[in-house]
Amino acid sequence: MSERVTMPALGESVTEGTVTRWLKNVGDTVEVDEPLLEVSTDKVDTEIPSPVAGTLQEILVSEDDTVPVGADLAVIGDGAAAPTEQASAEQAPAEQAPAEPAQEQAAEQPVSEAAPQEAAPEQAAPAQSAQPASGGGEVSGGTTVTMPALGESVTEGTVTRWLKAEGDQVEVDEPLLEVSTDKVDTEIPSPVAGTLTKILVSEDDTVPVGADLAIVGGEAAAAPAQEAPHQEAPQQEAPKQEAPAAPAPQAAPAPQAASTPQAAPAPQAAPAPAALAAPAAKVGSETDASAYVTPLVRKLAAENNVDLGSLKGTGVGGRIRKQDVLDAAEKAKAPAPAAAPAASPSAPAASAPGAPAVSPKRGTTEKMSRLRKVIAQRMVESLQVSAQLTTVVEVDVTKIARLRGKAKSEFERREGVKLSYLPFLALAAVEALKAHPNVNASVEGDQITYHGQENLGIAVDTERGLLVPVIKNAGDLNIAGLARGIADLAERTRTNKITPDELGGGTFTLTNTGSRGALFDTPIINQPQVAILGTGAVVKRPVVVTDADGGETIAIRSMMYLALSYDHRIVDGADAARFLSTMKQRLEEGAFEASLGL
Repeated sequence: MSERVTMPALGESVTEGTVTRWLKNVGDTVEVDEPLLEVSTDKVDTEIPSPVAGTLQEILVSEDDTVPVGADLAVIGDGAAAPTEQASAEQAPAEQAPAEPAQEQAAEQPVSEAAPQEAAPEQAAPAQSAQPASGGGEVSGGTTVTMPALGESVTEGTVTRWLKAEGDQVEVDEPLLEVSTDKVDTEIPSPVAGTLTKILVSEDDTVPVGADLAIVGGEAAAAPAQEAPHQEAPQQEAPKQEAPAAPAPQAAPAPQAASTPQAAPAPQAAPAPAALAAPAAKVGSETDASAYVTPLVRKLAAENNVDLGSLKGTGVGGRIRKQDVLDAAEKAKAPAPAAAPAASPSAPAASAPGAPAVSPKRGTTEKMSRLRKVIAQRMVESLQVSAQLTTVVEVDVTKIARLRGKAKSEFERREGVKLSYLPFLALAAVEALKAHPNVNASVEGDQITYHGQENLGIAVDTERGLLVPVIKNAGDLNIAGLARGIADLAERTRTNKITPDELGGGTFTLTNTGSRGALFDTPIINQPQVAILGTGAVVKRPVVVTDADGGETIAIRSMMYLALSYDHRIVDGADAARFLSTMKQRLEEGAFEASLGL
């Protein structure tokens, strides 16, 4: 009885695959789920496992052939049935053995067919015991990793990168892959310890919550694979007694005995074909690794001017993977900025001490990340659905600057976070929102919701893009609570430890563009909110100051701009001006001692 291995469906839109390398040869014994060959598609490079245990009887597709999904790839014979089928066909090949028309047939057939009556009982027993062991160890014993629910409104996620490869050992809670949603990029940990036996979803694939991502097997998953050599031993020893080894291969047992000294007493003569095949396989695996690269890898190498012959592959058998090419391309780009000034030390721009470093992204093209796609989509949608304009006021924060200068050392010692201007601005904003609820509102369709709490979103600049975590019930906090909340959310957002629920539910957003020296900007509203406040840099400059007696003098003051972008469908210009005036008055009076605990 034989089983045909077919090309599986490796994705929704994948209709064909290219055979890049066969991992087994005709006559090899394979176990259930043991890799047979490597296949490449336009989305993924993967290994095709054996659906049954037995002997690889026939390979139907050559390397580099492209075949459609469902096409036959190979034929695997049942371990118990293979000897009887071969025994019936033994007579003709046995008479032709002296002629040796094919070296592989002459080497393989005497081993398995010289004494079919004696070999069959011994082969049948291992075949029967092998199948339950492999089936129970890897299939029923594995744990399926599924896409978790990454937030209340999140229904799907995109696999951006696999952090582990098939065959890698993983621990409990060790990250397996990175997933991106429309709210957050996060890592999915392994629920159990064991071996990553199967990756079910390719990179860049979008899958719904609850979908299967991978299978992690238990510690027993490797046991069936270790039994494969013991199944071959009876097949080789049985014919040894009746069919002596030919004189030519007798030199081969020496390397076999050197590599497996424990098996040296019994298989000195019988394993001659296996001993000859092992060095051949070793030579094949140590040849130029670029011979086994996939079309996708070749394309990437050509696009990035990477020499495949200079790479050392990290894949199975030293195969060069996509990540190897990308890593090599990054390494090639990295030295460029440092080398440029050295090549032309006389150039004024390159040798100037204050000249900024040249970014490695200069002159490159890269695919837009999912987060950048989401940001672009949301910003364009925001401008399309709401009538936005910006009102700007100038605020004198000199009193806050002086109060901060006196209190920041004690504050940091007591609270564990630095005291910046942002908590003062946040407190003034939430107090103004309580007085002007039309600014603390949201619009959905033709309904306006005036929120009963102030959930303050804080825009955080990260390497991946702009994210807006939310301080829930910010109106109930003082400056110390706001400072701790802002520092905690910013740190966890930058280290990719923020949760999706903490990125939603905001009613008003504050973006501190002044942290990079900008005087002010016109920020875009974070829908479905109706306003966003941009805070500019604090700059000392001469201004006209009116004293208590009405006299006017010129003094050096700490000044900043507040820019409020608002949805003119809900908030009028006068509403925006009143909101900003309330904030301006609160900040300029500088009465924050009680909130600071002073």
